[in-house]
Amino acid sequence: MNEGSKAAGQSGGNIGAIVDLRSDTVTQPTAGMRAAMASAPLGDDVFGDDPSVNALQVALAERLGFEAALFMPTGTQSNLCALMAHCQRGDEYIVGQFAHTYRWEGGGAAVLGSIQPQPLNHAPDGSLPLADIEANIKPDDAHFARTRLLALENTIGGKVLPMDYLAAASELAKRHGLSRHLDGARLFNAAVAVAARDGSDPYDAARRICSHFDSVSVCFSKGLGAPVGSVLCGTRELIKSAHRWRKMLGGGMRQAGLLASAAHYALDHQVKRLGEDHALAKRLAEGLQGLPGLTVEAPQTNIVFCDVDKGIAAKLVEHLKTEGVLTTGLYKLRFVTHLDVDAAGVDRAVAATCRFFNA
Repeated sequence: MNEGSKAAGQSGGNIGAIVDLRSDTVTQPTAGMRAAMASAPLGDDVFGDDPSVNALQVALAERLGFEAALFMPTGTQSNLCALMAHCQRGDEYIVGQFAHTYRWEGGGAAVLGSIQPQPLNHAPDGSLPLADIEANIKPDDAHFARTRLLALENTIGGKVLPMDYLAAASELAKRHGLSRHLDGARLFNAAVAVAARDGSDPYDAARRICSHFDSVSVCFSKGLGAPVGSVLCGTRELIKSAHRWRKMLGGGMRQAGLLASAAHYALDHQVKRLGEDHALAKRLAEGLQGLPGLTVEAPQTNIVFCDVDKGIAAKLVEHLKTEGVLTTGLYKLRFVTHLDVDAAGVDRAVAATCRFFNA
């Protein structure tokens, strides 16, 4: 394991330790990240003079091929500012039924932005069928909200959208005059998976993914392991508009470089190690495969979903908790690997699940 990973056994080797597989948001800053935070030069970001915030914004925009970027407290705020910068009151965005911007962010686009969502069903690979996107673009008629934006997510439920699909969806949107936003909360998980398949560099893969979008929101507090923060990338004009919305939504922070330095450290040191999380997710899925009453989806990145009877799910989650394994079961049983989980922790989760099913 490299410096970005925790010492082996910290999460799983100790029998009394908690194996927290609820989400990759539970990660703790590494020693190197804490040192970067402690030594970060600071200013006042509301005045635009925090050097650590500015350095992160420039670095990510350059890496991903955008003109500008804006540091935000959360991915929810980053996505909301993007939607409000792209759309006006009474406009509409096309989005997936299980996309975070539609289902899991409190309806902020509709409530705060007066932007109507047009949700579509996902294909099995997580994409939105091109024919469905085209069929739901409204005509220029006063009876309809104005369709202005296509919003995709990558990864979506841990699945990586195919590169050729991104190109085709982007071309379709441009042909109809729509802007394109990517919720890239786990962009670098997608990039690491793409790079592993085609032998490229993960940063190059991330840039290629982003080339199909006008704006991208990147979260640093998930698999990248920073304690707080997301960054919105786009054109200078869009970022200027998003900056105004950020202020209005209460996202203007002061000595925010303390947090931005953690994200910058993650960008430089904790991207390539995401492949370790993907390998552990595969190990977990293989260990659960074949258990009676449990249908396991093969993971593409760091998220393992399992279908289980609703009457059993809550009991299973509680059983795992008594054995020191935390997971979630909102609509499916979900395990998420991250830098604070090791092979021993994954094996404990598998063994605890097997005991529940008496397997």
